[in-house]
Amino acid sequence: MKYSIKAHSSSKNKASIHVKQSEVVFGITPESANTLPNPAELFLGSFSACILKNVERFSVFMNFEYSHAEIIVNATRLDKPPRMDNIQYELKIYSQDQNLNSELLKKNIEKFGTIFNTIKTSCTITGEIKRI
Repeated sequence: MKYSIKAHSSSKNKASIHVKQSEVVFGITPESANTLPNPAELFLGSFSACILKNVERFSVFMNFEYSHAEIIVNATRLDKPPRMDNIQYELKIYSQDQNLNSELLKKNIEKFGTIFNTIKTSCTITGEIKRI
């Protein structure tokens, strides 16, 4: 598989990423720090999207129903060199389906997630899944 995106920025303003028919605006100045996501937050958003996409994917393979899922991700950034060092996530899946095997789902997410696997080569990832 191959992927392609286009991004641009305006000096002293903001930037955006164009993917298919979507645009994601992000901040590049101190003035936008409280209103627009920064690149580190977009990175964590990509990690979250990978996990949520795999919840949907594995709900079909593992034959379970869920109404929705939500994820909270926290990360620690090191300064020298600047990088993410530790990522923790808590995935909540709202389901009453007894077919939902949270341990197997976690194993599948962590084994087959493209973004997950890319990140785990450079930093520690810990997480848990809660059925609500």
